[in-house]
Amino acid sequence: MLQELDVQTITITPAAAQAIQNILNERKLEGYALRVYVAGGGCCGVNFGMALDNNFQDADTTIEANGVKLVVDQASMEYLSGATIDFVNDPQHGQGFAINSPNAKKQSQGNGEECGSSCSCGS
Repeated sequence: MLQELDVQTITITPAAAQAIQNILNERKLEGYALRVYVAGGGCCGVNFGMALDNNFQDADTTIEANGVKLVVDQASMEYLSGATIDFVNDPQHGQGFAINSPNAKKQSQGNGEECGSSCSCGS
């Protein structure tokens, strides 16, 4: 059974929630959620991925905020706890989702590298 988690664990901005709802509505994907996961390493050792998904696992954590459902696998929660998911529209870099996670930075410290703690995923 999916685990319910406090909404404060991962924050979804209203702009991100609206963008997710728009995508789900345009594609007529009823019953889908946004799956957020660790997708390998980067300069800080952590890159995040996102996908629309309706195949939920018993060990998944589900979070509902601002009218959308997020699903996170157990291993990724360690890095996503305390994260904020936003949707940005930057004239220079385009538009897309951005994840800012303080735990991505904490998990990677100690390797001598300095870099930011966010991930951008274009739409």
